Amino acid sequence: MLPIINHPDYVAQIGDDHKFPIKKFGELFKLLKKDEIIKDNNLYIPNPVADADLVRVHTLDYINKIKNLSLSKDEERRLGFPIVASVRQRSFVATGGTVLAAQLALKHGLACNTAGGSHHAFSDSGNGYCVFNDVAVAAEKLIAEHNIKNILIYDLDVHQGDGTAKIFQNNEKVFTVSIHAKKNYPLNKQMSNLDIELDEGIKDDEYLKVVEQSLQKINSLTFDFVFYVAGVDIHEDDRLGKFKVSAEGIKKRDELVIKHFFNKKIPLCGVLGGGYNKDFDQLVYLHSILHRTCHSLLTHES
Repeated sequence: MLPIINHPDYVAQIGDDHKFPIKKFGELFKLLKKDEIIKDNNLYIPNPVADADLVRVHTLDYINKIKNLSLSKDEERRLGFPIVASVRQRSFVATGGTVLAAQLALKHGLACNTAGGSHHAFSDSGNGYCVFNDVAVAAEKLIAEHNIKNILIYDLDVHQGDGTAKIFQNNEKVFTVSIHAKKNYPLNKQMSNLDIELDEGIKDDEYLKVVEQSLQKINSLTFDFVFYVAGVDIHEDDRLGKFKVSAEGIKKRDELVIKHFFNKKIPLCGVLGGGYNKDFDQLVYLHSILHRTCHSLLTHES
């Protein structure tokens, strides 16, 4: 069974009128349970991330600001969340969730968090609904404690993984790929190892061709581990995306990416990334495609 990591505290109390669809995490868990992708024997509940793991990526000053709920008004505005106790708790357990998912992926080949992909978080600041950079924290832990030497962070969110790119800009053990909209948040892009910027309105066939070409481009490189940020804000009905990719296109994308690394026997940790669909139920389903795809691959292999 596919290890899936979830915590009830992934749903923070930020108010029902907030722009960020925080309730999607709870509904995703319910949907995966209803469809028996999550059962009792493959559900893992994470602990909050340890300080020792956080400080490999984030400054002590920033960690303490989150702990003490002491961000300035300007810092809180850039983050996009009210800095309240439940947001703090969510940040620690969601990051702990990706750390746990990465460790389980080493053992099982695939594992998925039901949150994560907070790629706009920099070492000393939170931005764009991202408090801690969970993938960066998990990657540094794999390097420090599991002797992993070459990590790929493959980010297909519609927005550039700017925080991730900046954190690893001088780290030869981590290779960052971001395929994103040229004209979208963040305004100031960072430099990933491979950035592919796409124009607005791209549709399924062209998008999938770009993804396939990017996989071919990095095919000669050796990776011991992959983090896949499976953002669904590339969907045609997303409020913050500017692409025209269908639900079927997202399904084909996830199959293409995950099979590519699964067939090479490279462990892969899947995280959600962004999604702000106009239709809430559709949004929840789109996020579940990641878990369905990984589940299907492991089920067919066993």
